[in-house]
Amino acid sequence: QVRLEESGGGPVQAGGSLRLSCAVSGNLRYMAWFRQAPGKEREGVAAIDSFARTRYRDSVKGRFTISQDKAKNTVHLQMNSLKPEDTGMYYCAAGTYDLGLLASWYIYWGQGTQVTVSS
Repeated sequence: QVRLEESGGGPVQAGGSLRLSCAVSGNLRYMAWFRQAPGKEREGVAAIDSFARTRYRDSVKGRFTISQDKAKNTVHLQMNSLKPEDTGMYYCAAGTYDLGLLASWYIYWGQGTQVTVSS
């Protein structure tokens, strides 16, 4: 039984920052953030494993940072220099297969938190 709860989304101006958080009940090896815009495919943003190894989508490298607080069992996504193209529903996901950005590798999903970046 695994539960994921995202928070931290909202409206923001281009160039601004947001910090998303994912509270996790249970302890799975791989955690990730995905996003989806209306009419678009869900796409992987960042992933992290229990050794703090990470993977990032090319378009967010240098701007986004995924991290984990093991003591509090939470995962964060720090998003800086936001662009309108970053707009979408952001989902936290957990899995056991491997570290990566393929949605099919993840089993558990949160309800999502909306991020809207205006120009």
